[in-house]
Amino acid sequence: MKDLHFKDFFWNADLTCTGGYDAIIQYLNDGKRTCKEVEEFMKARATVEEKYAKDLLGLSKKVCGHNEMNTLKRSLDMLKLQTEHVSLSHSQLAQGMRDEAKKLEEFREKQKEARKKMEQHMEFFHKQKSSHFKRTMDLYSKAQSAKQTAEEADRGYHQNVTVMESIRDEWLTEHVTACEMFEKQATERIVFLRNAVWTHLNQLSQQCVTSDELYEEVRKSLEQCDVQEDIGHMINLRRTGDKPPAPVVYDNFYSGQRPPAVASPPRLPPPISRRGPLPEPTNSREDTIYSTVQDSVYSVIHY
Repeated sequence: MKDLHFKDFFWNADLTCTGGYDAIIQYLNDGKRTCKEVEEFMKARATVEEKYAKDLLGLSKKVCGHNEMNTLKRSLDMLKLQTEHVSLSHSQLAQGMRDEAKKLEEFREKQKEARKKMEQHMEFFHKQKSSHFKRTMDLYSKAQSAKQTAEEADRGYHQNVTVMESIRDEWLTEHVTACEMFEKQATERIVFLRNAVWTHLNQLSQQCVTSDELYEEVRKSLEQCDVQEDIGHMINLRRTGDKPPAPVVYDNFYSGQRPPAVASPPRLPPPISRRGPLPEPTNSREDTIYSTVQDSVYSVIHY
């Protein structure tokens, strides 16, 4: 398809009409707004990344597996470490986005200044063109109505037409120059925005790759996590004994029957007392000792 250009399609049949020029200016203003919107979008996304990075950093400092041990503890420590690294990468991504937004802002301001000069230049020509055209039309009207001074009026009219044509030619040249300059700005803006958004998406894609690489380190650590090794490590570190307690044996002291003897640990002889021998009882046969057991089968015991 043949390339189209501003300078070929924004003319008006009326010499004083600026409709074509105004259409170009409106398009450039819309483009400026688009640049601003993309810039604000990138800054907002950078803010999101900064908050996410801050939250991840806080998460990486939380207790996770503090009481765990051995290979699983190493994996959980690796999870926290790589979470911290992911936080750092998102922080770097946010800064990269702000840098790109800053470039877009500088580009927008540069185009704004260049446009301002050209618009002021064109405004001067539009006013000059309109002023001389109006004067020429006034003289044309006088030349038609004042027949007695037709020759003088015609001479003035002819001079203004000559000046008007000179102004028109100059304006035509400037209009073409302005169209070319505005078209160049529009082209640069579209290319710059396309590249800026492309770079923005590349940053996001690279962040996904970076995060996956960091998470891969955690997966590798988990592959080294050995269940049996951790169980054995815990046993060796905190073992308390390998023999269970002996069963509790029931002794029936009232039926006169004892359960089968159960091997029990050997008893040590009682310690040697330093007290004297047991004294002989002083009670006589007539003294009565009563059992304290409340049972009808028990009777008085005599010595």
